[in-house]
Amino acid sequence: MSISSLPSGWPGDPSFIVFRMNGGLVEIVASEGDLEQARPWASVSKMAVSLAFAVELDWGFHRLTETFGPRGATLSNLLSHSSGLGLEEDDPVIDVATKRVYSNYGIDHAVNVIMGENEPSEWLHDRVFAPLGMSSSHLEGRPSSGVVGSTADMRSLGEAWLRPDAISKETRNRFITPFLPALNGIVPGFGRFSPCPWGLGPEVRGQKEHWMGDWPAESFGHFGMSGALMLLNVDEMIGVVATSTEDFGPWAVKLWPAWTSAVRKLALAS
Repeated sequence: MSISSLPSGWPGDPSFIVFRMNGGLVEIVASEGDLEQARPWASVSKMAVSLAFAVELDWGFHRLTETFGPRGATLSNLLSHSSGLGLEEDDPVIDVATKRVYSNYGIDHAVNVIMGENEPSEWLHDRVFAPLGMSSSHLEGRPSSGVVGSTADMRSLGEAWLRPDAISKETRNRFITPFLPALNGIVPGFGRFSPCPWGLGPEVRGQKEHWMGDWPAESFGHFGMSGALMLLNVDEMIGVVATSTEDFGPWAVKLWPAWTSAVRKLALAS
């Protein structure tokens, strides 16, 4: 199976890398586009933020059970979109742990709690970008959606989740295991799912029929409104990362389920 077998229709100038891990070493299965150009990641930024929180946990600086949010919401609640906070700060709130409400504000709030007067950009640099050699990546604006970096750097981050790097395997597994797995919720752009499983930052596919195509239920990752995506599977040790010059839209809702399914077949067949 070759790269030419991937479904076409991705507008603009996409850049992607399909890779797999073999004995801890990365093998590039396929790539296309400008892999070094720094582009906005949008909500794929949450994969970097989540890894930074995993480092905090491994180093013993914070605990997932700490109360970080209003009405008793824990760090786990904030990272898994079960805090009851709305998408943005002034949106309506609901009771904690009753529904999966996607919340950029919740992620930003969690970072602000531990940062105090310090800069989130420095925290991400010290916890994630510098240790992983992600030299083109930096934070512009809010942590939940402000990372700008290359496709090559995004692959380094994906490898760190698969191998894992910078954190223990036990912590990695905790972050990619659905938290409150029975909660219903909405995946922005793809609709309502019952249940709507989510890890502590990464989305977990479960039985959702959406952008993750036919990847197994335990697959995890994130996409962003910039048209970027990251999709990983630990059991199969494969991954794909992509950045885009075309923002997320109806084209992605139509293309991505078939595209990611074909990517998985390509990675497993090589």
